[in-house]
Amino acid sequence: MSDPSSNEVVSAVATASPLDTSSTSTQASVVLKFGGTSVASAKTWRTIASLVRKYQAKGETPILVCSALAGVTDLLQRIVNNEEPDQALSEIQQKHWTLAHAFGVDVEAAMGVPWQALQDLSTTRRDDDAAWQAQVMACGELMSTRLGASILRTQGIAACWRDAREALLCMTTDKAGKRHYLNAEIQPEHNAQLVQKWREQARFEQDGDGSQNNDSAAQCWITQGFIARDDNDGTVLLGRGGSDTSAAYLGVVLGARRVEIWTDVPGMFSANPKVVSSARQLRHLSYREAQEIAATGAKVLHPRCIAPLREAGIPLHIDSTLQPELQGSVISDEARDFGAQVKAICCQRGITLISMETLGMWQQVGFLAEAFQRFQRFGLSIDLISTSESNVTVTLDTHAQMVDISVLESLKAELETICRVKIITDCASVSLVGRGIRTILHRLGPALELFEERKIHLLSQAANDLNLSVVVENDYADSLVRQLHHLLIPRDARIPEESVFGPLWQHLVQPETMPQATRKAIWWREQRQALLQRADEHAAAYVYHLPTVRQRVQSLQRLDSVSRLLYAMKANSHPEVLRCIRAQGVGFDCVSWAEIQYLRELFPDLSPQEVLFTPNFAPREEYAEALAWGCTVTLDNLAILQQWPDLWRDQRAFLRVDPGQGHGHHQKVKTAGVHSKFGVPLGELDEVAELCAELNLTIHGLHVHIGSGLTLADNWRRNAELLIQLTQQFPAVENLDLGGGLGVPTKAGDSELDLRELDAGLREIQAQAPKALNLWLEPGRYLVSEAGVLLVHVTQTKGKGQVRYVGVTAGMNALIRPTLYGAYHDIVNLSRLDDKRQELVNIVGPICETGDILGLDRMLSPCQEGDVLLVANGGAYGAVMASRYNLRPLVAEVVLDPARQDALDNLGNVA
Repeated sequence: MSDPSSNEVVSAVATASPLDTSSTSTQASVVLKFGGTSVASAKTWRTIASLVRKYQAKGETPILVCSALAGVTDLLQRIVNNEEPDQALSEIQQKHWTLAHAFGVDVEAAMGVPWQALQDLSTTRRDDDAAWQAQVMACGELMSTRLGASILRTQGIAACWRDAREALLCMTTDKAGKRHYLNAEIQPEHNAQLVQKWREQARFEQDGDGSQNNDSAAQCWITQGFIARDDNDGTVLLGRGGSDTSAAYLGVVLGARRVEIWTDVPGMFSANPKVVSSARQLRHLSYREAQEIAATGAKVLHPRCIAPLREAGIPLHIDSTLQPELQGSVISDEARDFGAQVKAICCQRGITLISMETLGMWQQVGFLAEAFQRFQRFGLSIDLISTSESNVTVTLDTHAQMVDISVLESLKAELETICRVKIITDCASVSLVGRGIRTILHRLGPALELFEERKIHLLSQAANDLNLSVVVENDYADSLVRQLHHLLIPRDARIPEESVFGPLWQHLVQPETMPQATRKAIWWREQRQALLQRADEHAAAYVYHLPTVRQRVQSLQRLDSVSRLLYAMKANSHPEVLRCIRAQGVGFDCVSWAEIQYLRELFPDLSPQEVLFTPNFAPREEYAEALAWGCTVTLDNLAILQQWPDLWRDQRAFLRVDPGQGHGHHQKVKTAGVHSKFGVPLGELDEVAELCAELNLTIHGLHVHIGSGLTLADNWRRNAELLIQLTQQFPAVENLDLGGGLGVPTKAGDSELDLRELDAGLREIQAQAPKALNLWLEPGRYLVSEAGVLLVHVTQTKGKGQVRYVGVTAGMNALIRPTLYGAYHDIVNLSRLDDKRQELVNIVGPICETGDILGLDRMLSPCQEGDVLLVANGGAYGAVMASRYNLRPLVAEVVLDPARQDALDNLGNVA
């Protein structure tokens, strides 16, 4: 088979039998794998160069296994899918050329061969040819390693480029299936002959200055992850996690003394740090424990890479390219046994669950065999399983396959010949991983109480006694992980060197290593003294920073695709906030007649055209008042047309549509789907159109809102696409209201909504529409969340065993979001902001409820009575949802506007 992307594949040395290592150099080698983020910047390549020098100084040969540059594999997939392939090629070129120029590398000389191969492949499409797809996808690693070798030479390192396909051979006779080309498997064996050959080749390869490299101790090899070859010299891929797997395979083939995975976090952790900020580093793990953690959801390491290293006895290290000085995780059989304990709480999303039920399976020989044959027929691998006399429930192995909905439908049809079948596709598994889980079940009692109000689809205790897994609804997974981690993972700050638990995530992450989105200037740091002064005036207070509100408004006003902004005032109705937003030319979205009356009192010159009224299950009188006043009213229920026809006759209105599926950071903020009370389902739109015609009711706007806390720009694009299609049923539509829900980062590592991507997607959809349509947005939280903070005073501190509590002057009575939604708010000790000492505490309020918690397992400077704590992101759904529960007074609200050099107390302050 001809392979245009592998012009440099040499003879099939990897097929030779391994030789006695005594005939080769005894120089040790170490495999260092670098992921896409680690090879995408000049800074990380300098780190790589320093690591190479460290090993060369020890007389060792570093073998670098590199992924494609970050984002390139996705771009290559776009070429394979024929999704704007020319644009994808241009972006791929830009990424490599930019990195090359940072080091003064001649990019054509460095990576001209694989770049030309990619261009040729993209112009000779073979869409259904898995071999062609593999060749295209392999170009990412071929280009990154060619460029990487040249970069290292600019750093004085004589890097020798090696083709991984020479070392990794996939033996199979099945050349037709996609699995062979796109998800190949290899049985690696040590190949001393190949090692000797590569060393001999390196002696005569030229260094960057043209001189020959005769010093074996100075050798450095750079090769590719993700790719291998078959026995016909064709390129094959190792599937998801392929670069991790490549590193393990190459470690075995080349006889490395250890393998190191270099990524953007310093090792494996007791939970996902993006979900549990108090997650602890796992310093020492056995191969079996690490594989279990990886298989149950940890993204740091692919589980398939561990088995070959375990069989060869090669230790695996996981370290951070961003913080190379830190000790990471070590995986080996030398990990000390600390007895039965839970070491990690893992979560795996996107779980497909299949329940098979029939009374006929009781004492029936062969039922499971008959059922599982159907799974085998469709190539589906089963992960978890739970059985009873009349039911078998399984989950599908998401590591092994991407499950197509059409395959599930066909499987269901076949299974229904022998049983009743229910398929649930939006689940998550939460697993307790550790040693001897069965022996500590009695200690899990308090943790199991967390499931009392959670629907459990499946409970599975692993046969190897390494995990206990539950499958729950996707929306509950994060809060469940946080609660379980709080109960089961030790929080003792003392860290013996040999301990399995290392430091907490907060101790390891430094500001300079945070994602860019989390490093922007935070207004409350700059206004610290002003905030402390306001705190002296109130026991507890919300403070709103109006310049931040203005900045947020302006960021949305720069969207070319959006013609109108309406502030969802339910997020924050403080009069000064409303004045600030109106002064920027923004209208209002109201959900009650009382909100409209409040605006009319505040702004006597308010016109009905400035307001969109979007009620839900409101009484008839509210609709009548709004229609009489003349503002735009949204209807979201077929019944109100049927029951109140006279109200709607000869009117103009918006129609709120339920697209059928909601999204959001919690089930209780999803506003679409059968479990949400909002919107007219798509199946009722024909009847709505008929009623509108009878009543002469003109629908001039369509509205959709699917949930809150969304950070994927594509959500609004898809909503716009749907509404444009529905204009065929409602031809008088002029406006498309895409709702709100624009997400705001709340903690380190959170993704931020890309407004440029949002704008580009909406502009593209507008251009495809059959007529000109105005796009509206209804931001609420996005405009005010980061502009507000809650200030509270420490009242008491308390210790109970290893748990420490910090009590403050207001809790769920002031901010109910953590209790109601499991929402996360950053909390700092504003009085001791520069104190580097940290302790792990729970921040609780004075309300007589167990759920009165503002923050679990937070790192704070040591607190004393009277200290001021700041709760960030408090500008939305804070004071507006506050109560006087326990007859505690409402917290104060204060506006801070340095440009005006004053602070205005809210009228509600007196209350």
